[in-house]
Parts: sequence; structure tokens; C-alpha cells
Amino acid sequence: MYPSIQLLPGAIGEILATASETGIISEADRYGLMAAVLEDRLNEEERRAVNRLLRAIRRGKVTVKTASQL
Repeated sequence: MYPSIQLLPGAIGEILATASETGIISEADRYGLMAAVLEDRLNEEERRAVNRLLRAIRRGKVTVKTASQL
């Protein structure tokens, strides 16, 4: 059985704000976003924030860094 992963309330907004400032999301942020999307419990505002972040990653404005790269 896999451990349960839950995103903290307000974490998506914090991840988006940090990524906008630094241009980087951590590997932990990536897993948190993945867990939130897979649980399918996002409200419309959170879903839009995740979509904005994914577009920024796809365009190269935000990069995903592993712990060893930080």
C-alpha cells in the first residue's frame, strides 16, 4: 500500500507565488501538485493556478529542480 500524500490548504497559491518570484519549483512542489491533481479535489481557482504553472513550465519560464540542483 502506498502512503497517502495530501497537499496543505493554500499550498498551491504559495507554490505559484514562489515559482513566479524565483522561476523554480522544487521536486517536492512537483509531487505536491501531482497529488492534488490526482485526488481531483481542486476548486476552480486552484485548477487554474495549476494550469498557469504548467504553461509557465512548458514555456520555459519556470524550471523544476531536484534537491541536488538547488
